[in-house]
Amino acid sequence: MRSVYGRFWEIDALRGIAIILMVLFHFIYDLVFFDVLQVDIRSGLMFYIGRSAALLFVFLVGVSLTLSHSRNKISGSQISFKKYLNRGFHIFLWGLVFTMGSWLLFPNEVIVFGILHFIGVAIILSYPLLEYRLANFVGGLIVFFLSKFVESFTVDFPWLLWLGFTPADFQSLDYFPLFPWFGVIMVGIFAGNIFYPSYRRKYEFIDLSSNRLIYILEIMGKKSLAIYIVHQPMLVFLLYVAGIIDLHSIGI
Repeated sequence: MRSVYGRFWEIDALRGIAIILMVLFHFIYDLVFFDVLQVDIRSGLMFYIGRSAALLFVFLVGVSLTLSHSRNKISGSQISFKKYLNRGFHIFLWGLVFTMGSWLLFPNEVIVFGILHFIGVAIILSYPLLEYRLANFVGGLIVFFLSKFVESFTVDFPWLLWLGFTPADFQSLDYFPLFPWFGVIMVGIFAGNIFYPSYRRKYEFIDLSSNRLIYILEIMGKKSLAIYIVHQPMLVFLLYVAGIIDLHSIGI
């Protein structure tokens, strides 16, 4: 059994793995962007590393939303929409910071609706869904199916980018529309309710939380938002200081 105030080490560790995969992908991405390395990041191994990081990270957002909801419910804490609205808005604001930075540095590939924008909106939209199981699984599959329909359309305006409708010439450094990514959130909510009902593990397994590597992954998972915010500027800075890249190529 588990205290309602504790955390599940495996969730934080998995999030830590997602962070490592993300940093690795962005490290290679930066080398490619600055013409240091010639690798196709849109296919092959690097594509799957980047996609795996995103899928795992977004899936765990859904799982974590159910855990937070269950913990508050069991402890008697007030479960209000305002809490989810504030949290979602806070993360969305960080997304806007990335929008501004990309607009200044990469005006042709502005981050309009990246992963932080998406997670912020998803947290708000998920509020009425958090106690459902099968409905979220089926809903997630429907979102995946409809995303193929959405992706087949091109529009001549940007107002529905957040849904997945893109202009023909659309380019962005980071793009996570609701179709299909909200489907991943819904499947994560389903999994959280199935495997952690009432904030308890449904299935017990060996406790690896004392393992040093797992502990490091846990720490990274707990600080995932902070790591995401700082890792890309830090990577670029370190590559510049090491003399590997030249920032003059992007006008800095």
